[in-house]
Amino acid sequence: MPSHLKRPICTPTCKSSRALRHAGTLSLAALGFATCAHAAPAFDSTSPWMLGDWGGKRSELSEQGYDFKLDSVVEVGSNLHGGYNHDKATRYSDQFALGAHMDLQKILGWHNAEFQLTLTNRNGDNISNDRVGDPRTGTISSSQEVWGRGSVTRLTDLWYQQKFLDQTLSVKVGRFNEGEDFNTFPCDFQNLALCGSQVGNWGGGIWYNWPISQWAMRVKYQLNPELFVQVGAFEQNPSNLENDNAFKLSGSGTKGAVLPVEVVWSPKVNGLPGEYRAGYYYSTADSNDVYKDSNGRYAAQSGDDYASSSSKHGMWLTLRQQVTSDASDNSRGLSLFANGTLHDKKTNMIDNFVALGATYKGPFDARPEDDIGVGISRIHVNPAYRKNTHLRNQAQGVSDYNDPAFIPVQDTEYNAEIYYGVHVANWLTVRPNLQFIRHPGGVNQVDDALVAGLKIQSSF
Repeated sequence: MPSHLKRPICTPTCKSSRALRHAGTLSLAALGFATCAHAAPAFDSTSPWMLGDWGGKRSELSEQGYDFKLDSVVEVGSNLHGGYNHDKATRYSDQFALGAHMDLQKILGWHNAEFQLTLTNRNGDNISNDRVGDPRTGTISSSQEVWGRGSVTRLTDLWYQQKFLDQTLSVKVGRFNEGEDFNTFPCDFQNLALCGSQVGNWGGGIWYNWPISQWAMRVKYQLNPELFVQVGAFEQNPSNLENDNAFKLSGSGTKGAVLPVEVVWSPKVNGLPGEYRAGYYYSTADSNDVYKDSNGRYAAQSGDDYASSSSKHGMWLTLRQQVTSDASDNSRGLSLFANGTLHDKKTNMIDNFVALGATYKGPFDARPEDDIGVGISRIHVNPAYRKNTHLRNQAQGVSDYNDPAFIPVQDTEYNAEIYYGVHVANWLTVRPNLQFIRHPGGVNQVDDALVAGLKIQSSF
């Protein structure tokens, strides 16, 4: 489950691209601030780094082709009301990401070549697990998106990228995850359904987002300054999720490949930036039918194994557009977004997902770097999956929700969040937030929940 750090801005001439929020390029962010932060002391609010420019050494290393980043995301969640368990609790989770980016043209003279290495470490617990959701099913989304994939240090990036044809063709190979390049989306919200690449959250365990890595290749071609297309091939290997395989490099356990293709258009509408992504993915690995056996009967009743399918597929659409701006600063203003995914009804628990929202940067003249965000999402459980749950309960002879043997029937979960981002310094943003979860886990018997959150993003 991916996490992205908001990149601060020094002056209008050295603003970082919004794309630098993408977790897979954490270390690249330093480049945009080298001239602004030159020789900045530790804890200087105008520096992009808490520890400053190391007496100018960081800028010097950047000029030589070496950029280093240590970023952190801390998330706290407290159940204020409702949920499965009304006992009040507070849960803490965090992630640290250490990245090294190397410009191989500067270092080795390799034209238009670069290398990225990223290690991540996650820790903590999630309020959704034991307070918001019924433990028999859990929630579908998560109120602390940075939690997940185990409390362990992982190899998240180990890739090489080479550009050709006057930089219009880009080939990236190594270990990385789909969400770094495909279906990308910022991660300023704390709720998982409003943060990062969404295909990986609902695609049935085949598409691995940050911090998981796998062997992969991505080919991208820039058709014009506003339009590019890209295709990828990613190893589908469930063993990469295991904590003991956090640094695994072998391909043992591979089940197949995930093949995404995407078109990305980044126009200027009335001079304001936008990004529109449309994509499709296809998995070559075997998947199980959600409720029928190989003879076309209901597996929950027949007792036979669920039928096997030789593939799995889905698609996505991601839209972001800034629609207003401040007369003195175009980076300030209102931006709208929409996210949607569709998934294989034959093999997937979730058949569709949609999210809508808005962010506003610089709401007050006295706080031009602060931001406000509001979003809502709907996660819909496949009716065939729901029918299978009914049949499993019937087969066991249970019908009472309060019976421990009863499997809760899941339908639709809604998640909403509003946050205010306080730009404390160029290296520190604090985002208190309030989340509302309707039908946690898609289970109608679970009370709607209200969660107070706090997300702290910093760069050392």
